[in-house]
This record gives sequence, structure tokens and C-alpha cells, in this order.
Amino acid sequence: MKRAALAAVGIGLLALFWGQSSIGAQGAADADQPPVKGTWTPGAVKVGAWLLDPTSGGFAWSPAGPTNADPFQYKYELQCHLGGGDFDAECLARAVDCSKGPNGKAGIPVVWLKAPAGVPNPTWSFHSGPTCLFDPKPEDLLPRIATMIQRQFQQLPISAGTSTAQPSPNTLRGAETNFFASAADQQFDISILAQAVHVTAKPVEYTWSYGDGTSRGPQTAAGGPLPQDRWGEKTLTSHVYAQTGDFPVVLTTHFRGTYSVNGGPPLPIPGQGSFSSPPQTVSVWRSITRNYADTCLQNPQGQGCPGVAPPPP
Repeated sequence: MKRAALAAVGIGLLALFWGQSSIGAQGAADADQPPVKGTWTPGAVKVGAWLLDPTSGGFAWSPAGPTNADPFQYKYELQCHLGGGDFDAECLARAVDCSKGPNGKAGIPVVWLKAPAGVPNPTWSFHSGPTCLFDPKPEDLLPRIATMIQRQFQQLPISAGTSTAQPSPNTLRGAETNFFASAADQQFDISILAQAVHVTAKPVEYTWSYGDGTSRGPQTAAGGPLPQDRWGEKTLTSHVYAQTGDFPVVLTTHFRGTYSVNGGPPLPIPGQGSFSSPPQTVSVWRSITRNYADTCLQNPQGQGCPGVAPPPP
């Protein structure tokens, strides 16, 4: 009796998934819906095989998979599914509850699998999961999110990091002022089309606006601190001010990102997101050298000695 009940649960879960598949196919025939593209099998849907056409800006299905640096291709399968109409009864008892999804819609419990990219009929291995997928047409979900992710990435509250000057806050006209950036990887959890999207941002390039009309970058070098006895040395990120005054220095950090949908594999975000730090004021002074016959011990009232007013300019 118990085995029959578990089998009924398994068949019901599979029927729910197939029912969603038929809904997706029927919706594709509607002129108001985009065509369904993808490869459906009993209990699995291939994902990650969409390519962005740089000419039209649209997405095209490619059975060979996306051409990016990721060495893997991905697909997901129903949790507890053994193939055909068979389910693992013990697994069903502890399957992920996907009955209460966004907007009251039920989802399906899935696990993500991976295999080497470009290999026909590969051997698939576990990647992540189990997790819930809430879209009735999951093969349309990824390209729809992909068209929105770059704009969403640029709107995230990503910290550009900080820029430090050496010496600071005062430096000298005509001398090398060393600048270096400190920025870190950042992670965000957002929702797109009622799906859980995890975003990772990694700093890859830096641009300095020195406030005097000149800038440096974008470049991969973030620079680094110098010991005080080496201040004034030229570095990959240093700058020489030709005039005195106060200058607002702005660091712009360029981030590259990845995103994953509902716990799926990480996918690259096209392009970069650029984020700027608040201005940092650097005061540039001039230096004057004078020669004196006596030291301050010999003549405590001499120019340049402590407590003695400087001469008029």
C-alpha cells in the first residue's frame, strides 16, 4: 500500500512536469508568445545552448551550446527521477517542496548536471541542487533573463572600492604621486521574472580621473602601496601634477560578472559594469628650496627654523 502511494506521487509529479511542458508548447503557438526553443525529454530540458546574435541583438538556439570560456555544458533533470515513469521512493519523501512559488505558482524540483562542452553524448555528472524551477517554459526563461541581466548588473549597489594617494592628503607639484585601488569581489541575490538570481561581481580594470583634466585607464593594474622611503617613485598608477591646488580624484572600477538562476550553473554577464567612487581631494603644494649659512642650533631665529615666520613670497 505504501509503495503504491509513493508510486502514485511519482507519477503525479511526472504528470505535473509533462503538463507544464505541453502548456509551454501550446503557448508557443500563440502569436503573442515567443516560440519555444529547446530540447525536451521526459524529465530533462537542455539549457545553456542559446547564442546572442551581435547584429540583431536577439538570441538563437544552437545545439552545440554557447561559445564562451565555460568548459562545461549544463542541463537539469527532475529530482528523484530514475527515467521513464520511475521515481526513487525514498528520495520523493525528502524532495524539495516547490508547491509555494512566486505569485502562488508551483514549480518543479530539479538537480543541475554538467558535462564537458562540445562533447556529443557526454557522461553527465552532478553540479548542484536540488532546487526549484518555477517557470512553466524554462527553455524560454534563460534568454529572457539574459536580455535583462546586463541592465540589472549596472544598477546593483556595487562598491567601486577606494583609491589611496601617497603622499596624502598633500603632495608636491612636479613629483610622482602614487595611487592604488582597493576593490573586492561582491555577491548579490536579486529576483528577475520571479526567479532567484545570484550575481557575482569581480573587479577587473581601473580608471583614475586625477581632477586636473587627465586620466589613466582602464587598465588591469590596481597599483599598490609604497614604503615611505620610496614615495616619489614612478609607478604604473602614479601621476604628476603640474599645478598647485585642490583636485578631486575619482576611481572608476570596471567589474565583470556572472549570474546563476535558481541555483543553476554560473553564466557570464556580457560586457562590464562600471562604478565610480566618491571624489577624494588631493592638495598639491609647491616646494621651495633655500640655502642658509647657519643651522637652527647656530641661529635659532634663522629662516626655516621652528617658530620663525616664513618670508613673504
